[in-house]
Amino acid sequence: MQLYLSDAAAVADAADLIHRFGGDAEFEAAARANRSRNLGNHLHFCRWRQIERLIALLGDDEPTGSIH
Repeated sequence: MQLYLSDAAAVADAADLIHRFGGDAEFEAAARANRSRNLGNHLHFCRWRQIERLIALLGDDEPTGSIH
């Protein structure tokens, strides 16, 4: 999985969702992405989709990517 975060605020938003929604944080980020897409806001759609991916990555028990 590739992950791009444009700024540190995306990490803070992910942490906030995890704090507020626990195990459902990934679903909340996906819902926010879908709302943004439905409103035609492609920038926020991409942002929330990346936050969703970050939350999934943080919750994964297996290492991702190359290990050096």
